[in-house]
Amino acid sequence: MTDAIGIDDFLKVDIRVGRIVRAEPFPEARKPAIKLWIDFGADLGEKKTSAQITAHYAPDALVGKQVIAVTNFPPRQIGPFMSEVLVLGLSDESGDIVLIGPDKDVPLGERMH
Repeated sequence: MTDAIGIDDFLKVDIRVGRIVRAEPFPEARKPAIKLWIDFGADLGEKKTSAQITAHYAPDALVGKQVIAVTNFPPRQIGPFMSEVLVLGLSDESGDIVLIGPDKDVPLGERMH
């Protein structure tokens, strides 16, 4: 179990929903990954990231999918690609990542509460 945090700590993490509008293989990555461009609506616009999700997802099948991401981490350089957000997922039995997203469409940019 991890240390308990207060509500103020939780509220510092900006977790929002976005829609994947573009996805491409990322062959330059050290571990197999996919580059994602995600639309977070009018306030945040489009942000990009890479994710090690190749076990369960093909780039063309991701376009249109709503995902949850942390949007207020500082950008991080991953090889030749600048990652601006962190998409959230869970490990399956094999340790491969399964993306987290709403089970019904919600407005882009909606913040998790």
